[in-house]
Amino acid sequence: MVDVVRSEVPEAWVERLDAVLSTFPECQAESAWTGTRWRVRSATVAHVFGGEDGLLRITFRADPDEVAAFVHLGGPRFRVGGWGSDAVGLVLDEHTDPDELAELLTDSYCRQAPEALASQVERPGE
Repeated sequence: MVDVVRSEVPEAWVERLDAVLSTFPECQAESAWTGTRWRVRSATVAHVFGGEDGLLRITFRADPDEVAAFVHLGGPRFRVGGWGSDAVGLVLDEHTDPDELAELLTDSYCRQAPEALASQVERPGE
């Protein structure tokens, strides 16, 4: 068996993500099997981790129509997760738009949170 070596998640990225995600009701950061994940109750909202290829990625949940758009965009930036029809992965780097990322994370939270909690969150564009 070969050991998989994953790159570390820079603390600056964890802090940047936490600045968005910790504002949501009951959304908490915790260590994951690799990297850091944010959960609302028992549902994972986002998970940041380093890949074997040295790239930093975040996974989150999105509306299935948006997932189809991400598939259409293709390329190295977005990937569709293999663990549900609404799972998406995004490469994080110096080109990541912080406003777009905050919107994606907000949408993910609202998909994963109970309705009573999600209704407390202002969605971008509202």
